[in-house]
Amino acid sequence: MSIQLGGLVLLGVGIWVKVDSTSFVKVLGEATPHLMQLINVGYLCIAVGTFLLLMGFMGCWGSVKESKCLLLVFFVFTLTLFIVEVAGAVVVLAFSSVADIFIEHLKKWAMKSLEEDYERQEDLTAIWNTTMKELKCCGFNNYTDFSNSYFYQTHMEYPSVCCLDDKPCQESEIDSNKQGCLHAFQVFLSKNGKIVGGVALGIGVLELAAMAVSMNLYCKIGTAS
Repeated sequence: MSIQLGGLVLLGVGIWVKVDSTSFVKVLGEATPHLMQLINVGYLCIAVGTFLLLMGFMGCWGSVKESKCLLLVFFVFTLTLFIVEVAGAVVVLAFSSVADIFIEHLKKWAMKSLEEDYERQEDLTAIWNTTMKELKCCGFNNYTDFSNSYFYQTHMEYPSVCCLDDKPCQESEIDSNKQGCLHAFQVFLSKNGKIVGGVALGIGVLELAAMAVSMNLYCKIGTAS
């Protein structure tokens, strides 16, 4: 049931993001502004949510019908997901180069979106504006990320979120206290790492519980037959 609930939540969020991103931005911006990046992964939320929903349904249906086949498939899928999560955590913790590679790919995407898509794509612009405003940052590295951007070439000014007076400005009026969003996000993670770890631990416990229940039912069905 917990897996089904998680899948339903993710599916709902994904559909909400893709159908009405404006209201999602407003609600999420007011509740947890640091998680605005979720709007970038609407389709991923839909895919993962659907997968978890199907897995949860498979487990429930298998227990109701006492189907050893469905219970075993559910157990294998959940175990695989758990192993992948643990392996990913171990790799990230053990090999800092993996994090560097991820950041490098993230940087390429961020630079491309700031230079080519900022102000051209409404949703993407809203994401960047909200992120920079709430994290009190400018650009991915700093304000110079906008120097060769479509926005700067069009207006010959930097975005208002980077400026002292909260309106488009020249380089001399840039707010020097605002660093890049990468640095701001790293600071946020360092302050909230325990919360992230707690959520991950909770997910792992739920998966272990689901596997234990499914295997217990599988063994009982085998004994009864």
